[in-house]
Amino acid sequence: MTTPRLFVAAAHKSSGKTTVTLGLAAALNARGVAVKAFKKGPDYIDPMWLGRASGSPCFNLDPHLMDGAEIDALFARESATADVALVEGNHGLFDGMALDGSDCNAAVAKRLAAPVLLVVDVRGSTRGIAPLVRGHLAFDPALRIGGLILNRVGGARHEARLREVLAHYCPEAPVLGAIHEQPLLAVTERHLGLMPTAELDDADERVGAIAQAITAAVDLDAVLALARSAGAQPMAPALPRTMAAAGERMRIAIARDRAFGFYYPDDLAALQAAGADLVFFDALHDTRLPTCDGLFVGGGFPETCMDALSSNTALRTGVKQAIEAGLPTYAECGGLMWLSRSLSWQGRRVPMVGAIPGDAVMQPRPVGRGYMRLRETAAMPWPGGSAGALLQAHEFHHSRLEAIDPGVRYAYTVERGHGIDGGHDGLLVHNLLASYAHRRSTARDAWAPRFVAHVRQCRTTHLAHAA
Repeated sequence: MTTPRLFVAAAHKSSGKTTVTLGLAAALNARGVAVKAFKKGPDYIDPMWLGRASGSPCFNLDPHLMDGAEIDALFARESATADVALVEGNHGLFDGMALDGSDCNAAVAKRLAAPVLLVVDVRGSTRGIAPLVRGHLAFDPALRIGGLILNRVGGARHEARLREVLAHYCPEAPVLGAIHEQPLLAVTERHLGLMPTAELDDADERVGAIAQAITAAVDLDAVLALARSAGAQPMAPALPRTMAAAGERMRIAIARDRAFGFYYPDDLAALQAAGADLVFFDALHDTRLPTCDGLFVGGGFPETCMDALSSNTALRTGVKQAIEAGLPTYAECGGLMWLSRSLSWQGRRVPMVGAIPGDAVMQPRPVGRGYMRLRETAAMPWPGGSAGALLQAHEFHHSRLEAIDPGVRYAYTVERGHGIDGGHDGLLVHNLLASYAHRRSTARDAWAPRFVAHVRQCRTTHLAHAA
C-alpha cells in the first residue's frame, strides 16, 4: 500500500516551513486524517512540535547518519498506518553538504517519491518571486514541486499580485495557500532554535492557533490531493531487529522533563529491543533515582532550569554517589552539563552533580555545531567496538567544559567537529561516558545495544564481586 505523502521544503531556511508543517499536521489531524510526521536531518525540537501536532511520534530521516535502505524502511514502517505522511525539510530545498546534492532535501524527496510543497517567504517581493520559483522548478528536472505556500504575505493586494505573477510564470506549481503576516504564527525561539514543547505550558494552545490559521489560509483539500498524487512508494526492506541478550532485562533510568528531552524515539525503541526496560524520572523534582542498572541523560536546556536542578540537592548527591559506585551511565550534551561540577550562565554559577571533573560554562556563540566524525579510542568501555572505528554524530552546543582534570580519558578522538576540547569527546569517569556528540542508533552505529550490553556487563561484574 502506498501512503499519500508530501515533502514540505523551503527556498531557504527561516521561511516558516516548520510552522507550516506543524499547522498542516494539526489541521489535518483535527479533520480526522491520521498524520505521520517526519523531519529530515538531525533535530530534536522540531520533531517535538510535529509530534504534538500530529498526535504521534515524529521520526528523523538523516542521510548522513542512516543509509538509504534504512531511510526507506523507517519511512515505510512508520507511515504504513497513516492517511498522509508529512516530511519537513531542513535548510533550503537544495541545501546540503555534498556538492552533488546527494544529501539534500530534494534527494530525500526523490527517494521517497514525494511531491514537494514549497514554502516561499514572499516579504518584499512581487514579480521578482517568479524567477526564484522558476529556478527551483528547473534546477532538478527529476524533482516534482507540486504546489506553493506563500508565507508572510503583506495583505490582500500583495496576495492577489503574487498569485497573478505565479499563475503566469509558474503554472505547474499552483499556489495552495497564502499566509498573511501575523504574530500568532511565531513559535518562540532561543539560541538552539525553537523552544521545546515541554518548556511551554501553552504548547497545545499554540499548536491549535497555528492550525486554525493554516486552515483559514491553505486549501487543505488541494494539499491532500497533492499528497495522494505521490508516485509508487519504493520497496523497503524490513528494519533489522536487535536481538536482546539472554537473561533478565536491564532497567535503564532516563531523565525526561523540562531540562532534558533530546531523545530519538527509535533510539529509545532500540534500547528496549536490546533488552532494556526504560524508567523515566524528573531531574528537577524527583529526589532519588528510580531503581536501575544504568542511567541515560540526553540533551536539552539545563541552563534554563539551572536553579531547580541545583536546588535538588538530594538527587544530585544520589546521582554522584551512584556514578562513583560504578553505575553505567551515558550522557549527551545537556546531560554532560548536569553531571559536571558547576554550570555558569549569564554571570551566575551554580553547583551541578559533580560526577565530571570539569565546569560547564555557557558561551555567547555556538562552540560546536553540525555533523561530527569521531574515532573510537582504546579506552572506549562499551563492548562491540574497536579502536579506530569511525563514528558519525552531530553536535550543537553553546557550552564549553572548562578546568577539566588533565588525567581523564576519552572514548573518542574528533576528526570533524569540536566535542569537548576540539580534539577529544566522550569523557570517561568510572563507568560514565559523557560527550557533546549526539549519536543515533542505526545500522551504521548501533550505540543503543552496545550501551545495554555495557550495562549488563557491569551488572554481571558487580554481582560476581559481591558473591
